[in-house]
This record gives sequence, C-alpha cells and structure tokens, in this order.
Amino acid sequence: MRTQAAVAAVLLSLHALGAQAEVKEAAADHLLIQDSRVVHAPPDKLYAALIDVAKWWNGEHSYSGDASHVSLKAEAGGCFCERWDNQSVEHGRVIWAAPGHLLRLDTALGPLQAMAVQGVLTFTLKPSPEGTALQLDYRVNGSSASGLDKIAPAVNGVLMEQLDRLQRYADGGKGAPAKP
Repeated sequence: MRTQAAVAAVLLSLHALGAQAEVKEAAADHLLIQDSRVVHAPPDKLYAALIDVAKWWNGEHSYSGDASHVSLKAEAGGCFCERWDNQSVEHGRVIWAAPGHLLRLDTALGPLQAMAVQGVLTFTLKPSPEGTALQLDYRVNGSSASGLDKIAPAVNGVLMEQLDRLQRYADGGKGAPAKP
C-alpha cells in the first residue's frame, strides 16, 4: 500500500510534467480547478466511459497500484471505491448522477483525504457539434492551516492527467495506456 508521502510525491512530479488546466482560485483554505474540453463522443457515450472508471483511471493514483480495483456506482450515495485483497478505500461518494448530463462527487482525492478537507468534483456534459463539451470543476475547502494553495498545482496535474485518459478512452473506446 502506498503511503501518503509517496502519493504526494507523485502529485508533485506530475505537476512538473506540465499537465494543463487552470487553477482558478487558490488560497490556504480553498482551491478551485476548472477545465473545459470537447470530447468526440456523444454525451451518453462519454457518461458511460466516465463511470467505467477502471478503464481509464491511472493505477499509479490508487492505493493498490491497480486501476482494475477502482469502481464507481453512479447513483446518489454510490461509492467511488477501491477494493483489493482484504482492504478498501472510499475515494468519494456520488451526490448527483444525471446520466448523459452531470456527475458530482463528494471527494477529497488522494492525500487530501487525510487533510480533513471537503472536496466536490463535478463533471458537466453538454452536447456540442463535435460531440460533448465536458466541464470539470473541483472545489476544495479546508482550514487556513490546510495550505491548499501550495498543493493546488499538483492536484491540477493529477486531475488533468486523469481527464486526458478519460478523453482518450471515450474518443477511442480503448483502455488508456499505462502511462500518458
């Protein structure tokens, strides 16, 4: 099992690779990351890909090291979970599921979980001439001691890597490569 320090190191190394999106706001007590992109798949197909998380999630950002252990039950109260051997972790909980339109999770991803912060991750899907306009919003709030402004770039890097993998999966219908 990976330690929180190892996960934080991976987050920081991904930031150094220059993943794209925008940290719209970052202060010690909150952060907001947003990304908009067009995915060349209709909304229903993109939503199906989104909830088939084991096919596109990078196992390097899991506790087991294997994305096949990650699952998402796309209904209110559904678990975004990872189960392996005799262990399990809840990465988040679905708070709104509208197939083909919206998926919202209550989630403090990775090392944020141990920081006792509150995170809300929203995927909004809208039809576009090219397929689907996908909007991601990740809002995290905590105490001023959280230092979220310092880790916002690393969190952004990991989220953008995952979105790139989702886009490749939805566009081509094939599992994402082991490393982007």
